[in-house]
Amino acid sequence: MSRNIFLEIAYDGSDFNGWQLQHNGRSVQQELETALARLHDGRRVVLYGSGRTDSGVHARGQVANFETDHPSIPSQKFREAINSHLPPDVRVRRSCEVPARFHARHSAVEREYRYYLSHSPMVLPHQRRHCVRLKRNVDLQGWNAMAAALCGEHDFTSFASPSDSADHHVRRIHNAVFYPESEFIVFRISANAFLWKMVRSIVGTIIGMGTGDVDSFVEILHARDRSRAGTTAPARGLFLHQVRYEPPV
Repeated sequence: MSRNIFLEIAYDGSDFNGWQLQHNGRSVQQELETALARLHDGRRVVLYGSGRTDSGVHARGQVANFETDHPSIPSQKFREAINSHLPPDVRVRRSCEVPARFHARHSAVEREYRYYLSHSPMVLPHQRRHCVRLKRNVDLQGWNAMAAALCGEHDFTSFASPSDSADHHVRRIHNAVFYPESEFIVFRISANAFLWKMVRSIVGTIIGMGTGDVDSFVEILHARDRSRAGTTAPARGLFLHQVRYEPPV
């Protein structure tokens, strides 16, 4: 009997060439599918992810699903079984059975990313691959005024990679805010979906503008022209924090 298994996954993206299978380079999907094959007598088990993360991007709450006919592993025990075959920079946090119609990508209703900016005088060694140090003063009020302008449904061409292959660039932002957390400034943004490098382009543009020039920022958004926006922030500060479903899984 086939079962559809849900996985919640965390990984340090520093040494991965992203989530998706690569012809040349290590990927998170590859490591997980290799582990699943070992549990299924060498047969490939296809893993469907909620979305791709780029090279160097991390995750606390990536989601994937796969179909299995394995007769003896309870759904909740796939976590331990898969983790026993994984390298230390990727871990399954949770596993459970879901309805056959569930698909990690197509069933998702909201995705949340968080970007970590350090405003301390130095970045400690254990943090260096997971945040970006700010080199200018923080205008939290001004940054949040610009972030608020993102909320709602817009065409985000100005913040998409020119190589993005999406059919259209309209996305709905549910929430976007900068807030202090210990020695970090965190940018939290949630949406129905994101374009390739969209979050990093937004962060790079807002930081580059420095002050809360909301009118200029809105002009960039409405221009639908990537050349009007700022640089793309480095991948190492970005985490896929959570993917939400209705009803919750």
